[in-house]
Amino acid sequence: MSAFAAALGVLAADPNLGSDAVYRAGGSGPEVVLRVLRSSPDRLGDAFGTSLVQATDVLAVAVTALPAIAPGDTFALGGEVLTVQHAERDAAGVAWRVVCHR
Repeated sequence: MSAFAAALGVLAADPNLGSDAVYRAGGSGPEVVLRVLRSSPDRLGDAFGTSLVQATDVLAVAVTALPAIAPGDTFALGGEVLTVQHAERDAAGVAWRVVCHR
């Protein structure tokens, strides 16, 4: 295990930073219970010359917990279901950066 993988595990396990989540491939596959790091940055966009603020959810997920993530997969966190729009691995290949919508 690399130092980056160990650090991700410590951060995800921290109750102040990590969250319990239930992952489902395609939104209806078998449940996988795991810990994720969640952030909810606002994105600025432009439509017809008007600036729009769009809420997004970005999850950091250990690659060891989920070797593959695809658009349409879902994560349930508390009472919310987040649908994957895009997922990419970090430079070290340790974590997924998963952009989701509610």
